[in-house]
Amino acid sequence: ACTCEKNKRVTNCRLDNGRCWCDAIGSGATVDCTTLTSKCLLMKAEVMGSKSGRREKPKDAFKDTDGLYDPECENTGAFKAKQCNGTTCWCVNTAGVRRTDKHDADLKCNRLVRTTWIIIEMKHAERNAPLNAESLRKAFMDTITSRYLLDGRYITNVVYENPYITIDLKQNSSDKSSGDVDIADVAYYFEKDVKGDSIFLNSGLNVSIDNEALKLEEPVVYYVDEIAPEFSMKYLTPGLIAVIVVVVIAIVAAIVILVSSNKAAKQNSISAIWEVIMYQGTLL
Repeated sequence: ACTCEKNKRVTNCRLDNGRCWCDAIGSGATVDCTTLTSKCLLMKAEVMGSKSGRREKPKDAFKDTDGLYDPECENTGAFKAKQCNGTTCWCVNTAGVRRTDKHDADLKCNRLVRTTWIIIEMKHAERNAPLNAESLRKAFMDTITSRYLLDGRYITNVVYENPYITIDLKQNSSDKSSGDVDIADVAYYFEKDVKGDSIFLNSGLNVSIDNEALKLEEPVVYYVDEIAPEFSMKYLTPGLIAVIVVVVIAIVAAIVILVSSNKAAKQNSISAIWEVIMYQGTLL
């Protein structure tokens, strides 16, 4: 028997030629405990655990608004391009995040679209003075390369804007070799660490800046795919739809007023309409 330090959601661990191998909970897939487990297998294990009562962005960047679901995984541990929950289906990227509207079971997902850029945002706890930006950058570079085994060339930026910290991970399929961990898996492990729900067996995240332990809060992950996501207008939020409707009505009213003959009334009405449009704009 052996212990899987990089994944606590496993069972039936055994040593083979000095390396620890275990079966992932939920899927039974064999995982190598010397590296990160794929996000798809981790989500599947988490769903199984919950069932048993256990515990300025790029214009095409989007968040995971669906949360945890029971995914279909390839034998390699990768997400299948098409995911379903009963009769409702959608297409996902390599991070397993929905990138299309939800449809019926006839939906076709031609291929698994690669997520090439992941943006991780968080902030540190309130403090009297800002951190040293260069010390912070080095600390996160060291942590990500050592704890999550990601090659440093995939960490393209660490930006500090007190109290916010932004980390850019970029990895094209042509750049990634067979032995490299995937940035989607790294982001998932990292997000779990910051939220206090670490996937590692006995090791919580510990980031220190100039010998001071850093408390991280409110992680948000954005995904940029090699092909833009395919969301339709009908899935806009009700607030945004209401703003669009108001603006359209205001434009129509303005056209009607422009053809009227009363110059003073025309000017007053145009001013009122413009105020309505500007006010609605602030609601966005």
